Amino acid sequence: MDTLFNTKFEGEPATHTQPGVQLRSNTYDLQESNVGLKLTIVSTVGFGDQINKEDSYKPIVEFIDAQFEAYLQEELKIRRVLHTYHDSRIHACLYFIAPTGHSLKSLDLVTMKKLDSKVNIIPIIAKSDAISKSELTKFKIKITSELVSNGVQIYQFPTDDESVAEINGTMNAHLPFAVIGSTEELKIGNKMMKARQYPWGTVQVENEAHCDFVKLREMLIRVNMEDLREQTHSRHYELYRRCKLEEMGFKDTDPDSKPFSLQETYEAKRNEFLGELQKKEEEMRQMFVQRVKEKEAELKEAEKELHEKFDRLKKLHQDEKKKLEDKKKSLDDEVNAFKQRKTAAELLQSQGSQAGGSQTLKRDKEKKK
Repeated sequence: MDTLFNTKFEGEPATHTQPGVQLRSNTYDLQESNVGLKLTIVSTVGFGDQINKEDSYKPIVEFIDAQFEAYLQEELKIRRVLHTYHDSRIHACLYFIAPTGHSLKSLDLVTMKKLDSKVNIIPIIAKSDAISKSELTKFKIKITSELVSNGVQIYQFPTDDESVAEINGTMNAHLPFAVIGSTEELKIGNKMMKARQYPWGTVQVENEAHCDFVKLREMLIRVNMEDLREQTHSRHYELYRRCKLEEMGFKDTDPDSKPFSLQETYEAKRNEFLGELQKKEEEMRQMFVQRVKEKEAELKEAEKELHEKFDRLKKLHQDEKKKLEDKKKSLDDEVNAFKQRKTAAELLQSQGSQAGGSQTLKRDKEKKK
């Protein structure tokens, strides 16, 4: 992009360890002579770096649809200011293809197939100096054949305008463009040119014998920029707009082939929405009642278990109390029996002491005699 617009675009470098595909959008105001251009560059950071690449295209599709949706919402306003609205729709997708010389990757075919109805795809072979001229020619033919066989619709330069029909027809035959980028200028002969210096030679970026960079710049910026914008609006955006409005219930004619009334459509959608709202409200009410019943049943079951546990503990307490009372009675009986035995023993002992005293007194009397 720096080479294409001869500008140093500021941007943060990205690593290849992103957890998913992220889209970074940067807008620049370019000026050349008296011509101004507001350019928005969107980078697909992390595309193709994950192990599971199945959903890599989804963030890109969602981003493009989000720009269409923003434009549609602006169009549907009562007071439209489209002449001052910053159009963020994507007008061209430069899809870079690795210079392998083999078939296209499945990821490339799937992604381009998902994008061809949403954006103007211009396939580009990156770092085309990595393969030889003969291999590059075969690679271009193979890519074109695979795109056609898989039904991928890439952007074709328009040939209906006589002023550009010849050059566009020629350029269509050169697709996909094989490009080389470089911001480094080297002195070649008496001129300073953008080029890449290698041990085996110098590759000139703007030399059409070396690469298709000049063809890409001519077709993209100078010849077909307005057509790219027109194709985005009349083809891709209109397709999105039609599908979106049909989803919302809007049609050009009713079943009787009469002009469709916007007011009737609005009323119908409003009634449909209110019906769905009431239905959801009733479902939520029924669900709430069901939940309350389930909770009441749980509480009753818990209450029943508590009562049963209380009865068990009460019975256990009564049994323990009865055992203690029985044990106390037994102990009281033992104490009473012990007291009786003690009383009897004391009585016997007292009687024995009295009998001994009488005998002693009698012997004393006999001695006196």
